[in-house]
Amino acid sequence: MSEPVIVAEHLARHYEVGGGLFSKPKVVKALSEASFTIMPGKTLAVVGESGCGKSTLARLVTLIEEPTAGSFTIDGIPGTKNNWARLRDSVQIVFQDPYGSLNLRHRVGSILEEPLKINRPDMSAAEREEKARAMMALVGLRPEHYDRFPHMFSGGQRQRIAVGRALMLEPKLMVLDEPVSALDVSIQSQVLNLLLDIQERMQLAYLFISHDLSVVRHVADEVIVMYLGRPVEFGTKDEVFAHPRHPYTKALLSATPTTEPERKVERIKLEGELPSPLNVPDGCPFAPRCWKAQPICRSTRPELEGSGHRVACHFPED
Repeated sequence: MSEPVIVAEHLARHYEVGGGLFSKPKVVKALSEASFTIMPGKTLAVVGESGCGKSTLARLVTLIEEPTAGSFTIDGIPGTKNNWARLRDSVQIVFQDPYGSLNLRHRVGSILEEPLKINRPDMSAAEREEKARAMMALVGLRPEHYDRFPHMFSGGQRQRIAVGRALMLEPKLMVLDEPVSALDVSIQSQVLNLLLDIQERMQLAYLFISHDLSVVRHVADEVIVMYLGRPVEFGTKDEVFAHPRHPYTKALLSATPTTEPERKVERIKLEGELPSPLNVPDGCPFAPRCWKAQPICRSTRPELEGSGHRVACHFPED
């Protein structure tokens, strides 16, 4: 049986903000208690509204920042700072904006070869070009695109370039941070199908970050639902979408558009404001907006519990 590509245990990231001559800085707990495992060829989706900790988790996994607490391993190697150089080849990221993630002054060939120049100094120029051209074919770009600049391409083509660049070092884990949210709907499916085809061919593990549940339904194997920096529900895609157990997950799914006109979905409108991350309430952070909240919800924080399909709620849905 194959080993997990990444194993994360209780990852947390806190930031100090404010403070001055006569005041202490406050602490923002951007991420807390995130634990998960991703196997080769599988996709773990992380979903939630803005500010829930999705991008913070991406920065930790891609070795951009160190966790405040917790630990993780990639391909069995601890993700500590002294191992970052060894792990750069194993994990790569595709950013949300294909217009801002590419250097507009470099040609496509140079963009694809840059990771090899930095991490494979022993490769010759001819070998780098050969690999870059092979990668262009893999991601659906034509040979004549090699000498063109990014501004000459559509958004979908630019994201294909970004995917190709991330694959040049043959990583085992790809972090996809909203990879299709900046694209037209007609192009999103093409890029998603490309990612799924590459995953099957190379047995890549994906950490897929998104707020679009219709996209997650198409690509994910397992799903983590985040709220205010903490996981509140975890399960397989089928479990989470068919039987959401946390009220927040149920509210998210009720707001997802459907392509089936005959399917009636009761829209759940959350009342109240999202609590400030600088002043997270005691107990369950979702309690101020939850229609099922009881006194215990406002005093005691629920833990992510269960076997398989887990939920952090005192009164989960049946």
